[in-house]
Amino acid sequence: MSAGQGSAGNVIAALASFFVPGLGQLLQGRFLKALVMFVLAAVLWLILLGWIIHLWSILDAALFEPRTPPRYYA
Repeated sequence: MSAGQGSAGNVIAALASFFVPGLGQLLQGRFLKALVMFVLAAVLWLILLGWIIHLWSILDAALFEPRTPPRYYA
């Protein structure tokens, strides 16, 4: 979905994470990180510290840069 930091895909992912922690990572195809962020935010919201994970989720989605495969030159 995203092409790198600052792309429209990352903005959409960050907006999605604003509403549901981990949703932006899920849109970017990072399933394990999405699950971890969602569960951590849910658990920490019970003691009113979920906002930490929530902000981390938004920033992580916005600043994500996908790895580029190595180029082989002949």
